[in-house]
Amino acid sequence: MIDTDAVHAAMSRAALGAPDRGAIRGAAVPILRAAHQAGRATIAAEVAARPREAHRATHDYAWLMDQIVLLTFELATSWLHPKPNPTASERVALLAVGGYGRAELAPFSDVDLLFITPYKQTAWGESMIESMLYCLWDLRLKVGHSVRTIDDCLRLAKTDVTIRTSLLEQRFLVGEQSLATTLNDRLWSDLFDRTGPEFVQLKLTERAERHKRQGGSRYLLEPNVKEGKGGLRDLQTLFWIAKYLNRAQSPGELVKVGAFTPAEYRVFADAADFLWMTRVHLHLLTNRPVEQLTFDTQVEIAAMLGYQATDGQRAVERFMHDYFLHAKNVGDLTRIFLAVLEARHVKPRPSLTRSMSRVFSFGREAARQGYRLRNGRLDLVDYDGFLEKPVNILRLFQEQMTTGIPIHPDALRLVSANLRLIDDRTRTDPEANGIFLSLLLGADPERTLRLMNEVGVLGAFMPEFGRVVAMMQFNMYHHYTVDEHTIQAIATLSRIEAGGYADSLPTSSEIMNLGVNRRVLYVALLLHDIGKGSGRDHSEYGAELALAICPRLGFDEADTELVSWLVRNHLVMSDVAQKRDLAEPRTVRDFAAIVKTPTRLRLLTVLTVCDIIGVGPGVWNNWKAVLIRALYQNTMEFLTGGGHAAGRGERERGAKAALAAALPDWSEAEIEAEAARHYAPYWLGLDTRTHAIFAELTRDMPADAPAVRIELNEARDATEACFAMADHPGIFARLAGALSLAGANVVDARTYTSSDGIATAVFWLQDKEGRPYERARLSRLRDSVNRILGGEISARRAFREREQVKKRQRDFIVPTRIRFDNLGSEIYTIIEVETRDRPGLLYDLARTLTANNISIASAIIATYGEQAVDVFYVKDLFGLKLHAENRRRALETRLRAAIAPQPGPER
Repeated sequence: MIDTDAVHAAMSRAALGAPDRGAIRGAAVPILRAAHQAGRATIAAEVAARPREAHRATHDYAWLMDQIVLLTFELATSWLHPKPNPTASERVALLAVGGYGRAELAPFSDVDLLFITPYKQTAWGESMIESMLYCLWDLRLKVGHSVRTIDDCLRLAKTDVTIRTSLLEQRFLVGEQSLATTLNDRLWSDLFDRTGPEFVQLKLTERAERHKRQGGSRYLLEPNVKEGKGGLRDLQTLFWIAKYLNRAQSPGELVKVGAFTPAEYRVFADAADFLWMTRVHLHLLTNRPVEQLTFDTQVEIAAMLGYQATDGQRAVERFMHDYFLHAKNVGDLTRIFLAVLEARHVKPRPSLTRSMSRVFSFGREAARQGYRLRNGRLDLVDYDGFLEKPVNILRLFQEQMTTGIPIHPDALRLVSANLRLIDDRTRTDPEANGIFLSLLLGADPERTLRLMNEVGVLGAFMPEFGRVVAMMQFNMYHHYTVDEHTIQAIATLSRIEAGGYADSLPTSSEIMNLGVNRRVLYVALLLHDIGKGSGRDHSEYGAELALAICPRLGFDEADTELVSWLVRNHLVMSDVAQKRDLAEPRTVRDFAAIVKTPTRLRLLTVLTVCDIIGVGPGVWNNWKAVLIRALYQNTMEFLTGGGHAAGRGERERGAKAALAAALPDWSEAEIEAEAARHYAPYWLGLDTRTHAIFAELTRDMPADAPAVRIELNEARDATEACFAMADHPGIFARLAGALSLAGANVVDARTYTSSDGIATAVFWLQDKEGRPYERARLSRLRDSVNRILGGEISARRAFREREQVKKRQRDFIVPTRIRFDNLGSEIYTIIEVETRDRPGLLYDLARTLTANNISIASAIIATYGEQAVDVFYVKDLFGLKLHAENRRRALETRLRAAIAPQPGPER
């Protein structure tokens, strides 16, 4: 890796021929740099040759850094600032601290050094240290350093847990050995040995705060390998505590001090190796100290490690499945370790304030059933007797839910080690299934299910669910693994039922208050994604699995069929609400034909809401709430109103009457003229508020410019942009382009032409986070529209400059699908385009439709991470649907060309 003697000799020769310190440093640094670069290249080549053993490189990088630091120290003390006979005050000890002190370095880790001096810094010491640091910085190393006395170290370590932790891992490198020995002795005698419980609490608080900063879940799809929950820092925290309390010198001593069994330590070591392996590859791939495993790096690392795709999973998904299993194991080990600390009274017991009455009543009955309290936690009286009946495993979780007392980690350790006892006989046992349902339907199913999942009980009892444990969904829409998403969705349902969302989710809350089949709803939510990773349509496969699972749970045929139907159709309501025009009568009629009964509609509505919220923070917003609520209400009205909604004529007359009431200052003649100007789709497609806006815009519209009003629509949680102007071909595409160029995301749009040739177009806009477009940016929005309509900017040219797919998104597979539907609307052809999202997509699609003599009545835009679904309601120039097959094929070809435009001059 590096010939230290040869490098030292080369530096000596260079120093001998140099006239001064500057020349010595100038001659020596290139030699050090070449040696360092050669050593790093050797390590990188070894990693590339044996990618699965990349974790070993951490020690190689640390050893290489040792040689560079020692050579630099030699250069500084022998050539730059020679001091053959230093005084007592000029003695210096150089220590590695932090991760470097642990002799573990990732390729681009910081190098933390501690210079120990016996007294106040001397001029010689200051110059020597400064010269050494400059040499290291010249090598482009990121060096963290401090110069302290032993008393300084103790004083600072007492008040700063980060400094205390770094000193816990100090390692002598070179210099005055006695200083390092004295520091180590005093750290233990004066600080570490006296403050064990305090250090434990500080590190656990630090860990909790770090988890909160990193998103609070170990199942985030772009995890932080170092700092995230279930990452390297969690493993290191366990070792730090063990070392602080027991003077453990290596993680292997966690068995010796009684923290882990040998089998548990193997899990610890495997997790550490996997996480370090991943981190090393991540640093080398990005050529910098990146710690977040982003989607694009996941794909490349999975390929480096040799993962192969299967029918149901991509290679990257299999790699991340392994990652999340190790992260889960880190959580299991942490729970076991903390139990040991509690037993030794160095960690506070859990607070039982909310369940103290149950703790005090915990007595003979619990003891009779085989339970006892230990350190404030629920434990077992007889471990061997407990294992005689596998159903006892489920009873243990039931006892926790009933009493509110957390299970002792030793009991959880026993369960985890004996999951094989949960066999097919247990899975078909009526008592076991009854207990499982009681856990699912209990007061706090999130806590119970998450614990069962982490211990492995959930997947063991329901192997169909076990398939999706730690399964990632490789897209930018979902935030969590499949199992974590499911538990999040069930948690949302539980909160709705408890009244926690009465204001923000009034429809779902009302449905739950009126009463539904809770068993069916909770089980459907538990099973709705279990078909993922099979290579088939996960809704269909999940529905088949539900038909096998529900009878095991004791469901009769009717409830089994209902659960299966909900799983099969769990995406339907979301798709219809977000991809279809709810003002179109046939939309409601066709959806009602799928749902068929009010009971199904109620259950599907709540399931849909919980599913969307469970995707991740920020995915649910008021826009989606308005759409889901409108579809529910319109469909319920249809199902309970004799099978038909109000007729088009009745609705049109009602809309005109509502407009008259909204414009009390208008004369009867003005109202009649405004009502006569517009055709039926205008009255059926917009609400009264928007009708009133257009009436006012067109009343005072200038002859040579569009009339524009852009304002917040609070009911829809979106910015509403209304435009009125003389109609001409392509106006919809140009407006869409102008809005997109200004950074607005169009989520819905309508355009109509009045009998006197005035185009009225309305767009609903949100920003990239799904919130209304910022008020402060509305002037930019108006300016963009004016410049596009005025011909100052070519939207095509501007978008072409932005078309490049971002690196983070390039590895997502987003096939393009184009569908034509002549049955979903009474008067329009529906064109649904599903493809990769990019700037200007709506503009290019709308422009292509216009160029092919297609009239756009409305556009609905849904975005799912990197995937966009743009839906257009269209007619041809004669006002007819697109019935001709050859014309639809030709139009599809042109739309596909527009989605992937070729470089070249603008046509």
